[in-house]
Amino acid sequence: MKITEWAIVFVLLASPFFWVSSMRADNLREVFLLEQRYNSILKTAVQDGASRLNVNEQPLYEAGYVSDKFFRVDKQAGLDALLETLFMNFNLVDDPVGQQAFMLYVPAVVVLDYDGYCIYGIQDRMQADRGKQQMGGWFPKKPYVYTDAAANVLSFTLDNQLTLLDPRQKLFLQGLPEDLKGKTDDPLLENPEMLDAVRRTAIVSSVEQDLERIVAEHNHFAEQAGVSYTFTLPNIPDETWNNTIEDAGMLVFLQGIPVGDQYYNNFAFGGGRLLKKRAVMGGIDAQTGIKYYYRRPCEGAYRLEETFTNERDAAASGYFEARCKGVSTTR
Repeated sequence: MKITEWAIVFVLLASPFFWVSSMRADNLREVFLLEQRYNSILKTAVQDGASRLNVNEQPLYEAGYVSDKFFRVDKQAGLDALLETLFMNFNLVDDPVGQQAFMLYVPAVVVLDYDGYCIYGIQDRMQADRGKQQMGGWFPKKPYVYTDAAANVLSFTLDNQLTLLDPRQKLFLQGLPEDLKGKTDDPLLENPEMLDAVRRTAIVSSVEQDLERIVAEHNHFAEQAGVSYTFTLPNIPDETWNNTIEDAGMLVFLQGIPVGDQYYNNFAFGGGRLLKKRAVMGGIDAQTGIKYYYRRPCEGAYRLEETFTNERDAAASGYFEARCKGVSTTR
């Protein structure tokens, strides 16, 4: 056979393999792009939800009143904002049936409060007119509690505030560890680093144990609804947990959505504490017409036009960083 004939034979034999490989590559690319889109949606949704956690009418519950990390979260407002963003991005705003089906892929939503946490998930709930129904709801809030070797019960917070119950000495103490260690003989109070490690471990372990139970129960509800995917608690790195428990916030899981021949499985965390920062001001130099941004007035050098929440937004609107004498633009 001539070389051209061999080439034709090779092309005929190899074409199906090339076609399959091309189809597989296209499928992987589609899966990757879809996963990236879902990641972006999930991240945006949890940030929207977390931003609504600290909306309070009473000043007592605002951040910074007792502690920089203290505020009484509005978990329902956070959940509503989270779901609103998810439903909007999945085209389910006017589809209550679709929304109910979508919640089968959200096994749990965790809201971390200053002194405890709540988990939202599907559960059996008694209805006066319908009996027992499977529906989403909040499980009771649980404190960050730890019982030490001396049988003392310690209730932690997201900062150093502590409540200690000493049954032997019949003491109930609240305050900072350094203020309590002279009132009880608990050895943990003598070692701040060990106490903080115990606090972090107690918070993470308690949340993980409840999540494992709730996700396992979610499998039962999902199976009854026809979902074949097996929901499991993903492995969350210690570094992620450490960042998560630094402030009040929201942790959400989205799993089991078909993506090509695979399933989407991810989680996202959003912090709810807002730090008060001075607004970035944008002004115009009257002599040159050039626009500048700065954190505080530059001795009347510029005519104020508008304000921004950060320098990036100001720069995107055409403003340059001001170089005012004695004034820092990054404060």
